[in-house]
Amino acid sequence: MSLALSIINVVSCFMVAMVSHELGHYLAARACGVPIKQVGLGWGPTLFRRIVGGVDCELRSLPLGAYVQMDMNILQTRPIIQQLLVLTAGILANFALAAITWRTTFGALNLGLAIGNILPLYQHDGWKSCLVISRWAFGRPSPVVEWSFTIIGGLMGLGILVGAVLAY
Repeated sequence: MSLALSIINVVSCFMVAMVSHELGHYLAARACGVPIKQVGLGWGPTLFRRIVGGVDCELRSLPLGAYVQMDMNILQTRPIIQQLLVLTAGILANFALAAITWRTTFGALNLGLAIGNILPLYQHDGWKSCLVISRWAFGRPSPVVEWSFTIIGGLMGLGILVGAVLAY
């Protein structure tokens, strides 16, 4: 396979993995009665926008990413199990797709995306899930615990990066 086709394959697989991840969040939020405000494919300036079923759908200029914006105030009123389901549904979707498509580029990208999101890195699904669990356990937000998750996640990410650089 030529280099150009390999790059197209990886970028295409990555985009489908990202959309699958966000689709997991979307479906779980809908199942738990959490309204979806916006869904988007890509980052940067908006190229195309349409309201579909009350959801603002956008296509953006940089096609490496996807997102689902839900009503977080309503999500926070749901039972903890529903909150965790919505927050981890993208990870579960990626793990399922990685298992189904094992030993392919798509499978590897899904596995990497799932593992990357399960770590407590700032604003990733693992970090948000840790906050939900700590707030449930303490009955309130705890800045010390929440900053601890943030710092530990950052150190884990740095450790992974340094390990990858040293291995290379």
